[in-house]
Amino acid sequence: MNALLQTNMPDLNLIARGKVRDLYDVEGNLLLVATDRLSAFDVIMKQGIPGKGRMLTELSLFWFELLKKDVGNHLITANVSEMPRAVHKYRDQLEGRSMYVRRAKIFPVECVVRGYIVGSGWKDYQKTGMVCGHKLPPGLKQAQKLEKVLFTPSTKAAQGAHDENIDFDQMVKTVGRETAEKLRDLTVRIYTKCADYAAKKGIIIADTKFEFGLHDGKIILCDEVLTPDSSRFWDARKYQVGTSPESFDKQIVRDWLEKQPWNKNPPPPDLPPEIIEKTAAKYREVVDLLRK
Repeated sequence: MNALLQTNMPDLNLIARGKVRDLYDVEGNLLLVATDRLSAFDVIMKQGIPGKGRMLTELSLFWFELLKKDVGNHLITANVSEMPRAVHKYRDQLEGRSMYVRRAKIFPVECVVRGYIVGSGWKDYQKTGMVCGHKLPPGLKQAQKLEKVLFTPSTKAAQGAHDENIDFDQMVKTVGRETAEKLRDLTVRIYTKCADYAAKKGIIIADTKFEFGLHDGKIILCDEVLTPDSSRFWDARKYQVGTSPESFDKQIVRDWLEKQPWNKNPPPPDLPPEIIEKTAAKYREVVDLLRK
């Protein structure tokens, strides 16, 4: 299977190409297409992961369905045949990897939630004893489960730039206190529900991020949801406190890149075929485990 790195639909109105998704305006709504592009350290790799876009879409649709009673979402349909006729001739590029969605006014913050201390949160804790304004008890170990789930929002950076962690007060200044509190409470609630579900499948969701928007006066869930690109999934059987657990995601790529003589700016080094294959297998494994 070849990786789809970029869609080519010349008579549709292309709005943007993100790190992974190509976005089109179609009859006033949006067509989101998940390509097989892969980014690491906010840089898009030259090679893609075959089938990745389909797996991301499959998982997002699964979570949308699971959460539909908890929060609305932007999905109209993921069935190409039910989308406007103008897109039907591009079925080969869209099948299994596209969503036709409502337009929403996206809030300018990433709603990040952490159930375990790892990644940038662990680095911050080692330096300051805090994570995004949250004072944590001393003596925590890497990848330890937190007593209380942390809401740690970040800025939404432009492509090529890095998101920056902010504290809740900064979020309040950005979106207002009422909205900030609603987004925080909703983020923690749906993370907890999905983490509990995943635990029954042998998967730990260490952290994730959600994107919300406003549509017809209501907060709705947008973009991708709880995929290996937006979340850290661990195998519960292999989980050990004090280590950096193996993730069902692009961690394989990150780990390989960390060993290369690369300054984390474009252009990135070429990914070896075995790294691409291992990463694709990890994505597939977590999709199958969560959906079984």
